[in-house]
Amino acid sequence: MKKFKEKKYSILLKILKYSFVFILGFTLVANFAFAVMCPDGVDRVTCSAGGDGTTDEQAGFDGTNITTKINNPLGPKLTNIPAFIHAVVEIVLVVGIPIIALAIIYTGLLFVMAQGNSEKITKAKKALMYVLIGAALLLGAFVIANAIQSTVDEIKN
Repeated sequence: MKKFKEKKYSILLKILKYSFVFILGFTLVANFAFAVMCPDGVDRVTCSAGGDGTTDEQAGFDGTNITTKINNPLGPKLTNIPAFIHAVVEIVLVVGIPIIALAIIYTGLLFVMAQGNSEKITKAKKALMYVLIGAALLLGAFVIANAIQSTVDEIKN
């Protein structure tokens, strides 16, 4: 049964092992096919417009300009990097502060469950220290982000 499973997945393993070869080969074949479709002396843009090397007018395009616009997926408020950093820090604070509160409660539970056992008290002290360091980093990031944003705003004005 093991040999059957090994044979069953051996093809997939070989494909994964040599995937770069498959990707390189596919890229070369695609480029070769595109080069064969475009006659010599015709640039790729013109070739892709008509498909056979014809110009835009010969292909039936009337010269209408099409403009596209990429909308900001983050919304109209986040148009620059400092505003984005500030928004990320605010999200981290909204999620992080309740986690810190729960971690402090958990370390208090560790102290209660230690019941005088020196190893467990040491473990609880380390956990409390790590929670407080994490809280300091979290709040420090908020302070630094606000300082950077106010500095940038003052430089702009």
